[in-house]
Amino acid sequence: MSERLTEKCKEIREKLIQVVSKNGGHLGPNLGVVELTVCLNEVFDFSKEIVLFDVGHQAYVYKLLTGREDKFETIRCKNGISPFMDPEESEYDNFVSGHAGTALPAAVGFAVANPDKKVIVVVGDASIANGHSLEALNYIGYKKIENIIVILNDNEMSIGKNVGYFSKILERVILSGTYRNFRTEVKSFVNKVRANKLKEVLERLEASLKNFLTPMYAIENIGFNFFGAVDGHNIESLLTVLEKAKISKGPSLLLVKTQKGKGYSFAEKDKEKFHGISPFNITTGEINKGTKTYSEVFGEKIAEFGKDEKIYALSAGMIKGTCLDEFDKMYPERCIDTGIAEGFLVTFAAALAKSGKRPYVCVYSTFLQRAVSQLIHDVSIQNLPVRFIIDRSGVVGQDGKTHNGVYDLSFFLSIENYTVLCPTTAKELKEALDISKNFDSGPIVIRIPRDNIFDLELNQKLEIGRWKEIKKGKDNLFITTGSMFKELYDIKEKLLEKGIDGTIVAAASIRPFDEEYLLNAVENYKNIFVLEETYIKNSFSTSILEFLNDRGISKKIYRISLKNAIIPHAKRNEILEEEGLKGKKLIERIEEFIYAEKY
Repeated sequence: MSERLTEKCKEIREKLIQVVSKNGGHLGPNLGVVELTVCLNEVFDFSKEIVLFDVGHQAYVYKLLTGREDKFETIRCKNGISPFMDPEESEYDNFVSGHAGTALPAAVGFAVANPDKKVIVVVGDASIANGHSLEALNYIGYKKIENIIVILNDNEMSIGKNVGYFSKILERVILSGTYRNFRTEVKSFVNKVRANKLKEVLERLEASLKNFLTPMYAIENIGFNFFGAVDGHNIESLLTVLEKAKISKGPSLLLVKTQKGKGYSFAEKDKEKFHGISPFNITTGEINKGTKTYSEVFGEKIAEFGKDEKIYALSAGMIKGTCLDEFDKMYPERCIDTGIAEGFLVTFAAALAKSGKRPYVCVYSTFLQRAVSQLIHDVSIQNLPVRFIIDRSGVVGQDGKTHNGVYDLSFFLSIENYTVLCPTTAKELKEALDISKNFDSGPIVIRIPRDNIFDLELNQKLEIGRWKEIKKGKDNLFITTGSMFKELYDIKEKLLEKGIDGTIVAAASIRPFDEEYLLNAVENYKNIFVLEETYIKNSFSTSILEFLNDRGISKKIYRISLKNAIIPHAKRNEILEEEGLKGKKLIERIEEFIYAEKY
């Protein structure tokens, strides 16, 4: 059996490397769980039991083993299979899992509703340290939910290096094998001993050694059967311990030690790069370097700011992803990674601001959703000058429906006291960052799209509450914000060819927006368009509509933004085109509005 499974693992690794090199994706995490997933498939019937992954980006092997091998080359492509677990894609995908912290809470619900089934949760990439995961562990142990098996995949990394006390525990837990062997022998002896005093001494000795040898004794103390650290690439060991866990009266927790990137030398050496990677050359491991991104512009600027000792840069497991790596090298004592804990991150930053520091919270839009309460309770109510750099705002593309940054603008425009800037060019981004450095009158938000930079030399500098009129025209007023300025600017000549003229405004300041300009301009144009890369509900255009309505101004506003919030995976440009926010489709969308107005 071992030889057969070893060969199967080899084939799967080759498939993973081949496909991800073309499509991009989460290579390192999946190379690390090949043997684990194959052995799970051998011991458990995936069609009968409930399998959950946290985070779902480590489920590529699971997809290959559950009827999607023929479609695997389409992963992350338009109309192809998802890079995460998605119940709409397969009956084997029991729960959506694009974010950390979902699987263990979901496991409780599945286990309670399906007491006759085993619920197997593979937790990896440091998502065990997420607050929701820990809350669920606490409840599972408290209620002693017997049909849950938690497999903790310790690959010593999440997206970046693991942080926190819990990860330190995992580094020491390899000793637990020694403890478990000792425990078995001692218990056998203790049960044979009749002398109560000696029995009591031995039990205390066991407890002391248990504490000394492995901090994971806490897991057993909260109600789990703990199966010690197992080599996650040793098929025989995995099969043995999984069989034991299968028949154990749980809840059970199994620690599996794996190597991220296992089997591909470049991924083994550079775990961060190959965690989630763009298409690359298999022979050299190199990716094609494109134009500078907005994130990189931010990274350069924050490194310059670091000379100010009041500046702190904080991120939740995304130091490299948010381009803080240079700042981290230069000012490691002021570059703080909280791990996958966005709520903690925001409150931490709020206290820094309250203490006179100048914190920058650098986070992906989709992950900040976990901290909405803290944005209100800890920042807004106290009106604290925390600087929020919202990376991956708008459409992110191939990571799919769980990762698009479509909601952040909605809640920032709803919560009191936030100033919100959506720079329209790289130059404006730098100007927005310059403003933020000394902005102490409340929290400020700067949205950054997942895109290469666009630049245009504009005479006016960015000002809060002011817009820039870039091109003067007639009949139509185009108010563009963020990335949509470029998209409209790219088609302006083609619009003219179709007889559509208009004034183009770069509206980087969207809260507060330029009320004076809008009031002066509103009666001068037949049609007013607002273009933004966010979900249409409670958006920038909504703010404009409410503003005009409150002043008794009846004017039709044409809103060009994302019509859907749940957007399937595809390349970013493909999604923008499909949503009518780019190129020919954007022209058609503008024409439809104007045509409808005429007739």
